[in-house]
Amino acid sequence: MDYSPLWITLKISLAATVIVFVTGLLASWGVTSMRKGRAVIDAVLSLPLVLPPTVVGFLLLICLGSNSPIGKVLDSLGMRVIFTWQGAAVAAAVVSFPVMYRGMRGAFEQIDENVVNAARTLGLSEFTILRKVMIPMALPGITASVVLSFARCLGEFGATLMVAGNIPGRTRTMSVAVYTAMQSSDRELAFKWVAIIIVYSLVILIVMNALSGRRVRR
Repeated sequence: MDYSPLWITLKISLAATVIVFVTGLLASWGVTSMRKGRAVIDAVLSLPLVLPPTVVGFLLLICLGSNSPIGKVLDSLGMRVIFTWQGAAVAAAVVSFPVMYRGMRGAFEQIDENVVNAARTLGLSEFTILRKVMIPMALPGITASVVLSFARCLGEFGATLMVAGNIPGRTRTMSVAVYTAMQSSDRELAFKWVAIIIVYSLVILIVMNALSGRRVRR
């Protein structure tokens, strides 16, 4: 049995989680401090949550394909995203971004505004307030968002298949491996991958939730 889909899935999920952590943190911080146009921006950032993954994958193909402006720039730099594991990471990041963004935004909104205003009166910059006040106070919510986003990346299928394809040893994730096994009528192999996915996901979630609970107690 070829276990490369396991390591490819882990690599893609970790890369995508790092991407959405940074972008989700900045986006949620910015939207939380907005007063005008917040509803529109929030709807745009949450759009991948309600769109079918295949639609997200199609849009990414249009935006990152070799005929698009972004694709031409990447080609000139010798970089390729479509049909690579990096493309799969981008697809997983886009699909899981709303989970991270909305979770972090909710955590920031629970912070007492008087605490933030007090930090401003002390002369702290907005970035310092984010780093030393908002993130520590919202850490349980942020940790939960990371866990949920990572879990979402683990199970991504539609957008990943559209953008990265099904290349054995390169872009075939565990979800795609299940699909491929069923397409070839190999139910035994499909069942093995399903079992691995279930155990793999449970172990990671249990470990991460344990770490989250330890941080909350501290």
